[in-house]
Amino acid sequence: MKKIVFLTGAGMSVESGLSTFRGAGGMWDEYPVEKVASIDGYIENPALVLEFYNKRRKELLNVKPNDGHKLIAALEESYEVVVVTQNVDDLHERAGSTNVIHLHGELMKATSSRQPNNLTQVRTLTEENLEINIGDKADDGSQLRPYIVWFGEAVPMMDDAIAALRNADIFIIIGTSLNVYPAAGLLNYAPARIPIYLIDPNEVNVSSSPRLTIIRKGASEGMREVTELIKD
Repeated sequence: MKKIVFLTGAGMSVESGLSTFRGAGGMWDEYPVEKVASIDGYIENPALVLEFYNKRRKELLNVKPNDGHKLIAALEESYEVVVVTQNVDDLHERAGSTNVIHLHGELMKATSSRQPNNLTQVRTLTEENLEINIGDKADDGSQLRPYIVWFGEAVPMMDDAIAALRNADIFIIIGTSLNVYPAAGLLNYAPARIPIYLIDPNEVNVSSSPRLTIIRKGASEGMREVTELIKD
């Protein structure tokens, strides 16, 4: 069974109604990235950061996976599929994908401020208990924080993503600007022999290659096209 590895970014979830962070009208226009998505911002004003992610969780409850998410999940019937995502939402899982690597953490989870990458400290938040507030404690007694990889922090799942990509037969990139490292560097780990498909309605700064097919469409329409292209 052939192995497909996806790399998905914020553009993957736009059709579901979630804002992108960059670009006109993006979330960074309202919330400066250094204030709510960096470890320094969290240390400086944890209450603001907790409020930001509490709002993001409430938004997430009101959206559903789009056809792009569902088409990725459906490929598991015929391929081994690994989804490497820069997104912190759970829309891939809700669409039915069973092997998802979250590079930047998971919005619906909380962890310890003292040891955020210790999986014994990670807990899943529920629809009835969405918020993290000042004074909420992790099991180690430290302040509970979002299970998010912020700027200034290591990306612990990169090794898993690289290992998956090195064994891929097809690499499909959807809705990412390829500006954020180390995720953008995954392109360098794709085996030289495999085809690469890039789905994005916007221009992405990427070197041209005979094995690269660019599909200038949104996630759902692009996935419909690429699903036909990869058929044996």
